[in-house]
Amino acid sequence: MFRRRLTALVCSVAAIGLLATGCGDSGSGTSTAQEGTGEVTFWSFVKGSDEVAKAFNRTHPDIKVTFEAVPSGQEYYSKLTNAVKAGTAPDAAVVEYPQLPEFATQGKLETLTDSLGPLVKDHFPQSVRQLVELGGQTWGVPRDAAPLMLYYRKDFFKSHGIAVPTTWDAYRNMTAQVKKADPEARGGVLYTDNPGLLTALAWQAGSQWFGTRKDSWKVSMDDAPSRKVADYWGDLARKDLVTSVSSLDPFWTSVQQSRTVAYVCASWCAGAQQATVADQKGKWSVAPVPTWDGKPASAMYGGSSFVIPKGAKNSAAAAEFIRWITTDPAGMKAWVASGTSSMFPADPELVPVTKAAFPTAYFGGQDVYALGARSYAAVRPGWTWGPVMGTTNTAIVDQLPKVAQGEAKLFDVLTGSQQATVKDMERRGMKVAP
Repeated sequence: MFRRRLTALVCSVAAIGLLATGCGDSGSGTSTAQEGTGEVTFWSFVKGSDEVAKAFNRTHPDIKVTFEAVPSGQEYYSKLTNAVKAGTAPDAAVVEYPQLPEFATQGKLETLTDSLGPLVKDHFPQSVRQLVELGGQTWGVPRDAAPLMLYYRKDFFKSHGIAVPTTWDAYRNMTAQVKKADPEARGGVLYTDNPGLLTALAWQAGSQWFGTRKDSWKVSMDDAPSRKVADYWGDLARKDLVTSVSSLDPFWTSVQQSRTVAYVCASWCAGAQQATVADQKGKWSVAPVPTWDGKPASAMYGGSSFVIPKGAKNSAAAAEFIRWITTDPAGMKAWVASGTSSMFPADPELVPVTKAAFPTAYFGGQDVYALGARSYAAVRPGWTWGPVMGTTNTAIVDQLPKVAQGEAKLFDVLTGSQQATVKDMERRGMKVAP
């Protein structure tokens, strides 16, 4: 008990700043957990999770996984936080890369350094390992990468003689051509409720919102690449060349009604689109995301890892389940076989497995995984997620509707989010470099 209190004290004051101490208490488990058998409770909101749990149970008679669907977004992370505090946490859970540092710093996760750390080092490239290896310890196992891609209505583009853009200058011209061809249609989206795409576009442009300097965090959401991206997309929104809409049902409705005929998204959108807008089968294609200079450059919009929350009752069995769903070919196949998920494996060796399992008829037989592989290889290295991304994202989302209404500039939204982020970090006792 004394050791736990001391660990909590250290983590809550100075050491929390850079995750340097590995604030989780790695000790846990009953005899059942040590044996790696028994029951595992699994929380996830990603598509295909139910089928993955069923497939695992069919081939692992000594472990029974009970899947519980949970809401996505902040509602889920609040639910997981409360479960950890109440001692009712699941044994395995999904945590997206942006949220992982915050959960690790706050001591909500078990360290996986000994149990699954070697697996992470053996299977994943540095660009994704650095998202789950924090402060010298491993906190999650990557499931998928989420490289950027451009989705477009090939029938609309062909009928109106519109070229698929390869640069952001060409993308701007494309959006003007789309609006001219059909005043109700748009060639892009600025989401009013989701900062993820804006963040990925800043990452792709070369920004590094977070980093470290000696024993301090460095926050740079107002750097030159971010300004370039914010000015560009803010201008497209101001000129009504892209749709400003919620990323949930309103977005998919705009696709269904042919009001959105091109948009930037990640690899996971392929499965989401064919599941949501099934009647447009054969009308869509995928292309590399445009870049600023025409040379390959990408980033990740989303992506998830699997963790063992603090207080899990069966850590050893949970670790075996996580290993299977992230690195075993059968586990990968189970994710995509239903057709609702087009997840791109973070483990490059498993790309052929998911490619073979994912149906291609919706995109006219196009090999979306080959395109995803090129985009994954072009992800800019060095990106670090901040330690209070809940605060960072909330500050952005609160102001995005004002950008859509012409009441705020997008770059000012980023600077405001930086101020809110730094304030919260300092409130939590973290050092922030000037």
